[in-house]
Amino acid sequence: MPHFYLAIDQGTTSCRAILFDEKFNIEDKIQQEFTQYFPNPGWVEHNPSEILKTQLSVIKLLLLKTCIKADEINSIGITNQRETLVLWDKTTGKPIYNAIVWQDTRTAERCNKLKKSKWGKIIHEKTGLIIDPYFSASKAEWIIQNVSSSKQLIEENRLLFGTIDTWLLWNLTNGKVHATDVSNASRTMLFNINTMDWDDDLLSLFGIPKSILPEIKSNVADFGTTDPTVFMGKSIKITAMAGDQQSSLFGHACFSKGMLKNTYGTGCFMMINTGNKPIFSQNGLLTTLAWQINGITTYATEGSVFIAGAGVQWVRDNLGLIQKSSEIEALAMAVEDTAGTYFVPAFAGLGAPYWNTNAKGALLGISRSTRKEHIARAVLEAIAFQTKDVMEVIIAETKQKITSIFVDGGAAGNNFLMQFQSDILNLILKRSNTNETTAKGVAMMASLGCGNSIENLHTESYHPVSFTPKMNESERTKLYKAWINVVKSVDYHSKL
Repeated sequence: MPHFYLAIDQGTTSCRAILFDEKFNIEDKIQQEFTQYFPNPGWVEHNPSEILKTQLSVIKLLLLKTCIKADEINSIGITNQRETLVLWDKTTGKPIYNAIVWQDTRTAERCNKLKKSKWGKIIHEKTGLIIDPYFSASKAEWIIQNVSSSKQLIEENRLLFGTIDTWLLWNLTNGKVHATDVSNASRTMLFNINTMDWDDDLLSLFGIPKSILPEIKSNVADFGTTDPTVFMGKSIKITAMAGDQQSSLFGHACFSKGMLKNTYGTGCFMMINTGNKPIFSQNGLLTTLAWQINGITTYATEGSVFIAGAGVQWVRDNLGLIQKSSEIEALAMAVEDTAGTYFVPAFAGLGAPYWNTNAKGALLGISRSTRKEHIARAVLEAIAFQTKDVMEVIIAETKQKITSIFVDGGAAGNNFLMQFQSDILNLILKRSNTNETTAKGVAMMASLGCGNSIENLHTESYHPVSFTPKMNESERTKLYKAWINVVKSVDYHSKL
């Protein structure tokens, strides 16, 4: 009888359920978008109950579509948008406020003050992170301070804290398991990567009681079983959890030090395996847990770009220049260049290596001759330029010789973007045989929880399409120098 792994991939804009066979080929998948809320400038929220409902819906639709029964599924792996934070009442199961999304900048003032204090250095040394509203700690602090019921719920030992992985796990197990994994914990700005536990000093700083936090587990572990009501009377064991970018790194089989990938999703996330010792960046990169498996901890260095595919969505939804996100490729290729147009997608400030929460988005260099094609091309080129920003720092700090980079994510399917990216980086890009590398990674992890070994996984990552640089060095230098000047201009205007 065939057996499968079910990957739950809860992203920033959609929920996916994907079935992989035992060779990690996709049997089938279902995806549904959910609502994005922007109640104030710089605020981004999700309805946790809608996320749960949507995620359960795609799982059930997938099983109905494939006619695969619960007892044919070996186990489940959960991967998720990181940093997004939910607080809920464990008695009622209801969130006390919307989930505050990783893109949200409402706590920028609080974080900027902390960054200038002694805590800037302390938090970096403890967590490997840079103080920023991106991470979960200040989001939780904001909810506790601004939602009146939170104090009473804490006193009554009813309040629970969780990133999206924890929220889904708690509901899938009907409240039996309140846990997270090390990769997600390392993105909260509350987890000490040296002691591998919640940090009491940071909990005190942000006013977060340890009692509301989930148990921290390895990425491959016993995360309980699904409640029978979820899968038509059957229970399925959950054997793996990982933050989406760490799962993507695993899905590319980047098991060795120096292997690097970039995911082109809502944002762009470049991550390099740095082995069994953390590298603490001095230039805006993040030190994070890649994974912990069989008692062995692997670290990674990451550069996070906040807006990538979300910029394409902006072109689609806000400007109305395209009907489908995929149409932007043909639009961009209809012109030879941007005619001097540059787009800086600082909708949520700028991430690595700038970490400027005050920066605003900008479209510069436009004239009467600027057409929608130029704007479309500028939006795609901005994704590549931001990736180049991160790559420059990764090479300088890790001292690794990079000749190629593995790529995945929705926007990685855009051939124009991938070729331009190869040209700007002057590197070979190796595209995965699936855009679902994130889900594949956690399915591979889930298989380890069912007795598989990492040695058996090395042959499973396949990259049939490569992009080789074609641009001459003078053109590459000219374009990138202009980008740097444009970003400096945006930084200037943000301070006016």
